[in-house]
Amino acid sequence: MESYDLVVIGAGAAGLAAGIYGVRSGLKTLVLEEKISGGTMVDAPWVENYPGFQRINGTELAQKMAAHAKATGVKINEFERVTKLRLEAGLKVVETDKGSYETQALIVASGSAYRQLGVPGEKEFRGRGVSYCGLCDGPFFKNKRVVVVGGGNSAVITALYLAHLGSAVTVVHRREAFRAEEALVRDLKSLKNVEVLWNTEVREIVGEKTVKKVVMVDKHTGESKEMPVDGVFIQVGEDPNSQSAKEAGVAVDDGNYIVTDGLQHTNIEGVYAAGDVTNHPVKQVGTAVGQGITAATEAYAFVRRPYYRK
Repeated sequence: MESYDLVVIGAGAAGLAAGIYGVRSGLKTLVLEEKISGGTMVDAPWVENYPGFQRINGTELAQKMAAHAKATGVKINEFERVTKLRLEAGLKVVETDKGSYETQALIVASGSAYRQLGVPGEKEFRGRGVSYCGLCDGPFFKNKRVVVVGGGNSAVITALYLAHLGSAVTVVHRREAFRAEEALVRDLKSLKNVEVLWNTEVREIVGEKTVKKVVMVDKHTGESKEMPVDGVFIQVGEDPNSQSAKEAGVAVDDGNYIVTDGLQHTNIEGVYAAGDVTNHPVKQVGTAVGQGITAATEAYAFVRRPYYRK
């Protein structure tokens, strides 16, 4: 079993920032990532609110962060899934589908997974017209008819991206106002190939080999209608990837987000959490980076016990 001072679960913005600060503090640091480095940044067509970059493609920003971490000396194991945590007193053990690691401190920065609508046809047509990533699949729907479901930043950004590809975009939102940033909403309203259906819910996705139409219901009138479409982009939020931590005794709230204090401490000594997996109300790249830095700094204090923390 390999031993580390610090193990970080997740190589998104929070995990990469934590890795950089862990290594710079002198901790032997390992970052474990189930997929590729970058987290949900990879799926963003562009990021316009991260200081230092007026606009940058999400994948490019993720690659820059990962390259920075590797250049600093962070060891990143991609495509290695955490299966179990053992967080008893003393050394903590992280078990994966490829091995086991013991560590003095642990940072859970495992992010979140796309939330599903749970309607008929969603699973059946995933990858055949149903998508959760505009950047990944948008080019396949250039000049076609698409529906974007949701009303937050991710939904509006996806709608903007698809509209600029030439798609005819209909945004379906179950409320009567967007939750997205005003700057994004203004951009959306300026486009002629975007329609918004307020107080409307998608109830079914219908197709043959691929998506052909959606069935929607007006929440106020109860009226049901069908709309022919080529693609459905679902952007209704995320659920935290906290299951392993929860099973190991890390406290979570009613939404299964890991509960942390202002210094990213969990209820278990030497275990910290950062980024979208936590109960912090703001889910942004900037806040994730800040939480990752704070968690790594606290992990250093826990492992090394510097004079100012004794």
